[in-house]
Amino acid sequence: MNLVRKNNSNALFPSVMDELFRDWAGNSEMVKKSMPSVNIQENESGYELALAVPGMKKEDFNIEIDNDLLSISAEVKTEKTEEEKGKFTRREFSLSSFKRSFTLPETVNTDAINAAYNSGILTLTLPKKEEALPKAKRLIAIS
Repeated sequence: MNLVRKNNSNALFPSVMDELFRDWAGNSEMVKKSMPSVNIQENESGYELALAVPGMKKEDFNIEIDNDLLSISAEVKTEKTEEEKGKFTRREFSLSSFKRSFTLPETVNTDAINAAYNSGILTLTLPKKEEALPKAKRLIAIS
């Protein structure tokens, strides 16, 4: 089955309107950039989750575990004011926030999760439970 894309190259007005409404609907590049990228890597001892969140401080983050749901959120508010003789000439507010949630597998030891923030990368180490770790090979003697 082939999908055919509609080509509006000759009609300028509909494509401009489509772009405006797509941005309002939340499909813009700006919305995609506000959600931090995440890398998840599994190794023998557990999982490592890394979020790219530059420009924040470790105090900005809130990391919670509720049952098997890991939630990572942050909110940064800034206010910049330029005054001219007691009157506001311009006042700018800035708010950036995100929330990412992950369902943890049963093999993760939720009591031993560690987090570190360094150079714009928030790294969480999620160790596996002892019973989930790979067992060493052993030889069985034949009697």
